[in-house]
Amino acid sequence: MNKRNSKLLNYIIVVGLLSFYGCNNTTEKPTNTIDMSSKVEIVKKPTLNLEQAKRLAQLPFHCMDTEYPNKLNQIIGSASDLKSPKELHPAFYGCFDWHSAVHGHWSLVSLLKQFPDLENSEEIEQKLLQNISKENIKKELVYFEGEFSKSFERTYGWAWLLKLAEELHTWEGDTARTLETNLQPLTDLIVGRYLEFLPKLNYPVRVGEHPNTAFGMSFAYDYAITVENEAFVELIEERAIDFYKNDQDCPLGWEPNGFDFLSPCVEEAALMKRVLSEEAFLSWFNDFLPELSDESFDWSVGEVSDRTDGKLVHLDGVNFSRAWSLNYIAKDLPQFNHLKNLANKHINYSLPSIVGDSYEGSHWLGTFAIYALKSVD
Repeated sequence: MNKRNSKLLNYIIVVGLLSFYGCNNTTEKPTNTIDMSSKVEIVKKPTLNLEQAKRLAQLPFHCMDTEYPNKLNQIIGSASDLKSPKELHPAFYGCFDWHSAVHGHWSLVSLLKQFPDLENSEEIEQKLLQNISKENIKKELVYFEGEFSKSFERTYGWAWLLKLAEELHTWEGDTARTLETNLQPLTDLIVGRYLEFLPKLNYPVRVGEHPNTAFGMSFAYDYAITVENEAFVELIEERAIDFYKNDQDCPLGWEPNGFDFLSPCVEEAALMKRVLSEEAFLSWFNDFLPELSDESFDWSVGEVSDRTDGKLVHLDGVNFSRAWSLNYIAKDLPQFNHLKNLANKHINYSLPSIVGDSYEGSHWLGTFAIYALKSVD
C-alpha cells in the first residue's frame, strides 16, 4: 500500500470512530430551554387593595429620609464635591441612591392617586411638598449641570424622573400642580439630556440592569405621549426602530443573569409594542419571541437565594418587571391573554417578601411591586 492510500485509510478510520462516539455519547449537557410541553397552571390574580397600599407606602415614606447607607455614584472633581448626600441632592437623597429616592416619590404619588383615603395621606403630601420644593430642585439642577455630571443616572434615573413627572401631570389637585411646577426645571433638563443623547447612541445597551436602553426609552416615551411632546415622541420611535427592528429570536433561555432586575427580551418587546402599529408589532414579535405565542408557554421565575444580598435580591425585581412588560405586551391583544397569567405568577412569587424585607431590597422593590400591580387588569 502506498503512502497516499495509507493516509486515506487512516483518515477514514479516524472519522468513523469520531462519528461513532459522537452519535453514541450519552453524556447530557445542561440546557436553558423553555418548557412548553405541559399545561400551564392558572394562578391567582394579584390585586392591590387599601391595606396592601398602606404597607407598601411605608417603604418609601420611611426610606426617603434615610440618608445612610448611601451610594452616590459620583465622580469627584475636587475636594469641594465631597458633601453629604442631603447637601448634594436635597430633594432625592434617601433610599440608598438617587434613582431609588426618585421612584420612591413616584410610589407615594401613585398610591395617593389610586387610594385617596390612604392612611397618613396628608402627612405624605406634606413630605412630598417638603422634598420637591423649588429650592431643592434648584440645587438638584446645580449638581446635574456640574462638569462631571452630564451622564449622571443615564438613563435609568432619567427614566424614573420622567415617570414621576408623568404621574404628577395626570394627578389632579393643588398639591399635584405645585409639585409638577416645582419639578419642571429638572424634568426639562432630563428631556434635553435624552434629546441630546439618543441621536449619539449608535448601539442599544441590552443588559438586565440600570443602563438598559429599552427600559429607559419606554418610560421616556410614556412621558412624551402624556405631555404631547411630539419631537420627543418621534425621536424615541425613530431610535427604537433603528436599534431593534431587525432583532430576531431573543434568547429567553439565557435569562435571567445572576442579578438582573430587568428582562432584556421583554423590555425590548414592550418598547416595540409602544412604537409600532399593531400589524407591524405582531409581525416583528413573531420573529423576535415566537414562543410567547404558544398558550402553553411557561417561564420560570427568578429565584432569590438571599434577600439580604443587595445584588441577589435583584431577581425579585426581574419578576416584577417581567410582569409589567408581559402585561403591556398582552394589552388589547386577546391572543396574548395567556401572558397575563404568566405575569401573575411572577408577581405572586416575589410580592410576599417585599414588606419586612431587609433594606437591600425594601428601599426599591416596593416601587417595582406597585408598578407591576398597576399593570394587572
